[in-house]
Amino acid sequence: MSESEHADHPAYLNTNLPFSERAKDLVGRLTLDEKIGLMNHPAHGIPRLNIPSYNYWSEALHGMARNGRATVFPQAIGMAATWDKELIRQVATAISDEGRAKYHAALRRNGNTGQYQGLTVWSPNVNIFRDPRWGRGQETWGEDPFLTGEMATEFVKGLQGDDPKYLKLAACAKHYAVHSGPEKDRHVFNAVVTKRELYDTYLPAFKKLVTEANVESVMGAYNRTLDEVCCASELLIAKVLRGEWKFKGHFVSDCLALSDFHLNHKVTKDEAESAAMAIKAGCDLGCDHVYDQIPEAIQRGILTEAEVDVSLERTMLTRMKLGMFDPQESVPYASISTDVVACDKHRKLAYKTATEAIVLLKNKDSILPIKPSTKKIFVTGPTATSLEVLLGNYYGFNNQMTTLLEGITGRLPEGMGMEYHSGALLKHPREVKETWAPGMAQSADFAIVCGGSSSFIEGEEGESLLSPQNGDRESISLPASQINYIKELSIAGAKIILVLTGGSPIALGEVEDIVDAIVFVWYPGMEGGNAVADVLFGDVSPSGKLPLTFPKSIEQLPAFDDYSMTGRTYRYMTEEPLFPFGFGLSYSTFEYSDLKFEKDILQSGESLTIHFTVSNTGAQTAAEVSQIYLSDLQASTIVPLQHLVGFERFELQPATSRTIDFRITPEMMSFFNDEGKLTLEPGDFRLEVGGCSPSLRGQALGAPKPLVKTFTVKLY
Repeated sequence: MSESEHADHPAYLNTNLPFSERAKDLVGRLTLDEKIGLMNHPAHGIPRLNIPSYNYWSEALHGMARNGRATVFPQAIGMAATWDKELIRQVATAISDEGRAKYHAALRRNGNTGQYQGLTVWSPNVNIFRDPRWGRGQETWGEDPFLTGEMATEFVKGLQGDDPKYLKLAACAKHYAVHSGPEKDRHVFNAVVTKRELYDTYLPAFKKLVTEANVESVMGAYNRTLDEVCCASELLIAKVLRGEWKFKGHFVSDCLALSDFHLNHKVTKDEAESAAMAIKAGCDLGCDHVYDQIPEAIQRGILTEAEVDVSLERTMLTRMKLGMFDPQESVPYASISTDVVACDKHRKLAYKTATEAIVLLKNKDSILPIKPSTKKIFVTGPTATSLEVLLGNYYGFNNQMTTLLEGITGRLPEGMGMEYHSGALLKHPREVKETWAPGMAQSADFAIVCGGSSSFIEGEEGESLLSPQNGDRESISLPASQINYIKELSIAGAKIILVLTGGSPIALGEVEDIVDAIVFVWYPGMEGGNAVADVLFGDVSPSGKLPLTFPKSIEQLPAFDDYSMTGRTYRYMTEEPLFPFGFGLSYSTFEYSDLKFEKDILQSGESLTIHFTVSNTGAQTAAEVSQIYLSDLQASTIVPLQHLVGFERFELQPATSRTIDFRITPEMMSFFNDEGKLTLEPGDFRLEVGGCSPSLRGQALGAPKPLVKTFTVKLY
């Protein structure tokens, strides 16, 4: 082929060649200045090669975000509370449908795409929610590495699609690694953990997304971990991510994290050194301006153009996989119409997700569901009419957002009376001391008090209006303004159903005893009001389970900046919680029975198949989440008190049963030793199955009685 023919038919546009070969060819055609223009998240266009500009920064945490109208699903922590992997795959598929449609529509309009219009979405957040004070915990899948990995894997698969050649969207596992606050210190702190804690708690979800979900990108955290900046960590990137896990995708920095190298962490002197350090370590894309100094780094001899090429080939490979250099008719996802955006099918999916996420924490004397004989209800509280509490953070917009008050009003049976009064402010004392609210509550059968948190109280650094310093919470208690209002209603003789919004645990103190029912609804998305109303009125039985532990008070927590897991989460916490991990009540009742093992003594390396039966012993069709926990009773080092190894969600009609078969593998019986190596030792193990994590508190609150049995692993 002549040089002119080679230019007319470049290899990077040849759809018959492997993407890796095409990416290498493209990078080989670029000047250094053109390469630098492609190294930041707003990548420049290259007119001479007909390559449009592209912005890598898009968000899809619980729906396409910051890009106009979209379906708004419950916040990630709410999706975690469903424990429904199949549903989460459907949600992510709907999100990726909308993302694809919006991207191609923007291309048709403008010839390129801007920020939040691209196909590289910086979701999911799989950091471990180790401390309830962290404002961004709402973005995660909870405190458990196994549950996080299982749920986020389905989310990634739904985002990226199942085409054998093309990616639908490119998902991103963030923030790698050992990152969960404090927000105000995230640019300077050094997360110190043992190798055991690193591999046992902080890395498993990332590993699963890389090795099983084939997540296309990974985002580095702001902080240092074990003295290395996360976006240039030899341990995290070279040894673990690309070495042990064989990650082939691209690595992106968090925004302004590269500037932190020289401005805050002080590990480099200036931008050129920071750029060199990051690229040599394997950080391929900068959400920053630091990579503009690549020429200076090359001139100083601390970076080579060949090293730049390695990183650029990785990001170009992602764009190739997304079909950005191929005819649209060749890309199966390019034909998705904008008719899918915020369509009725997706709205119904948002409703289903919101209903499954709702967790019933208390139901004294079965006050819920609301009985048809109820004459009058009183709806009140600072979140009843709030749109903010539907959204959480990183959200899109929809013109059919249903507040809690609107949902209850729409479901109210004809002939049942209702009154409303806001009654209290979210966090501050109300200016009007005397109100009619107590009298309204007294005249009703009960008061539905809508309270809790909002994104004004918890969020990212600088994001929360009522917590402007950092977005974290100094207290995990219900704000005093709300506590005082609930007391006011209680003194007036009202029965109280407390509906709480929030993205993290709320310590209730005396409020737990004052109220008759507690319903935790998270940040439930656009259909939140309808979902909450249908649960309250009994059209749907609540089935959500907590993806994290609710402590009784902040006094039960270690220091916020202590990254050791000692005393944290259900896996290491020895104090009795307010509500345990995995807990959630139903309008029906379930009974566990007939736990059977194939054998009680195993040879090291053998698996164990177990069987047990779950029965719906109540009067209403309802869903249950069966949970399987394992404890190593004789390990030679520190291990979790118990850890989740499996779960299954299913629906049962009254007076019906389901037999669950589950296989306990040697990996599940293993633990990470002090060197971070997975180790299987002989000894005794305890297995517990039930509807909650192993907890006397859970049983006292009404969780089904669990089944417990031990087995032994021997070395022959």
